[in-house]
Amino acid sequence: MQEYVGRDGDTVKLLRECDAGIKMGISSIDDVVDDVQDLNFKKLLCDCKLQHEKLGMEVGELLDLHSDEGKDPNIMAKSMSWIKTEAKMMADRSDATIADLMTDGCNMGVKSLSRYFNQYSSADEKSRDICERLVEVELGLTNDIRKYL
Repeated sequence: MQEYVGRDGDTVKLLRECDAGIKMGISSIDDVVDDVQDLNFKKLLCDCKLQHEKLGMEVGELLDLHSDEGKDPNIMAKSMSWIKTEAKMMADRSDATIADLMTDGCNMGVKSLSRYFNQYSSADEKSRDICERLVEVELGLTNDIRKYL
């Protein structure tokens, strides 16, 4: 994998982190959506997944312009998330449990993306805009699902 420096370097690094976050978000939704009982809650998750997929396509196009393959979520983070999800769901498969898991995941995503947004401050405007939109999607979902907690 090529190491980038300067503005292009920050752009690619931010895009990679967005790519990993999008993949993690989609995977997390896929892990729980079939267990959701409330149809409105299920629709919120499906809509959020669709927004992630659209942002993922934008990220993919920009990464292609930089001849970069993107980034998968950290295997340890993904494994820990899966273990936490499975453990909580074994104990209680309610919509409240799913809302709690999704809220925690979104909060972690917002925290990470905000850190990378600040860290890679020289990234181009398109990449920064995608990161901001992704944060808004995550914040929106946490707000929308509070009533299921």
